[in-house]
Amino acid sequence: MTTIAFIGLGNMGGPMAANLVKAGHMVKGFDLSEAALETAAANGIECKSAVETAVQDAEVIVTMLPSGKHLLAVYNQVVPLISTGALLIDSSTVDVASAREAHDLAAQAGLKSLDAPVSGGVGGAAAGTLTFMAGGSDEAFASALPYLEIMGGKQVHCGDNGAGQAAKICNNMILGISMIGVGEAFNLAEKLGLSHQALFDVASTSSGQCWSINSYCPVPGPVPTSPANNDYKPGFATALMLKDLKLAQEAAASVGANTPLGAQATQLYGLFDAAGQGGVDFSGIINMLKGDE
Repeated sequence: MTTIAFIGLGNMGGPMAANLVKAGHMVKGFDLSEAALETAAANGIECKSAVETAVQDAEVIVTMLPSGKHLLAVYNQVVPLISTGALLIDSSTVDVASAREAHDLAAQAGLKSLDAPVSGGVGGAAAGTLTFMAGGSDEAFASALPYLEIMGGKQVHCGDNGAGQAAKICNNMILGISMIGVGEAFNLAEKLGLSHQALFDVASTSSGQCWSINSYCPVPGPVPTSPANNDYKPGFATALMLKDLKLAQEAAASVGANTPLGAQATQLYGLFDAAGQGGVDFSGIINMLKGDE
C-alpha cells in the first residue's frame, strides 16, 4: 500500500483517486470544492482541509488542476514539504512551459516528476480506461507506471519533460479540427437528402473514418453512446476543448509552427463558447455550424 496525495478531486480527479483507493492504496485528498470533497470521502478518500496536510508523508503526489498557474502555485507550496525521493505526477492539461517549470521545481528538491495529462473523459476516469501521455525521465515513468495502470488503460511515454503536454495539445487540436469537419459533412448530407445513418455507414468504414465519426458521432442515432443522444451533455465540454485549442495555438506561436486549421478551429469554438455553450459537449458545435445555436 502506498500513501498517495491527490490534489484536485473534480470530475476527473475524483474518479481517478477513487480507483487508487479501490486498488488498496491510502489516498489523502484536497479540493477547494466542498461538494467534491464530500463525494471523494464517500469513495474512501481521506479528505484534508489544506494542501499541506494532504501531502504530509505522501510517497506519491498526483495533481489534476485547471491551469499552469494553479499547478505552479501548488508546486511552490508543497514541494518544500515533500520527502526527497517522492514522485510527483501531474495529470492536468497545461501549457508546456508551465509543465517544464514544474519539473524544474521538483528536480531542485530531489523529487521525481512526470507530466501525464489524460484522454478519455469523465467516463474513462470512472472506468479506469484513460490514456496517459507522459513526459519525464525513464526513471520517473517507471515509478509512476503502477499507478497509471490503475487509473488508465494505456500509458505512453512520449519523451522528456513536457512531452506529455505536447502530445495532449497536438491530439486535441486534431480532435477539434476533425469534429468541425464531421459536423460540416453531416450538415451537408442533410441538405442533400442523405440520412445520418447512410453517411455514417459509408464514412465510418471508408476514407472519412475517424474517432469523431466512429466513436463520437455528433448526430443522434448512429453511435448510441455519443453525447448527441443525450442532449449534448458532456463528455468533453466545449470550454475544455477551447482551452486545449488555445494552448495548442500558444505552443505553435512559441515555436513558429503553421497551424491554420487549428487557428480556425480555435476561432469557431471561441464563438460557440461565447454563445453560452461552454458547458455543452464540444460535438454540439454541429448545431452552431448549421445555424441552430
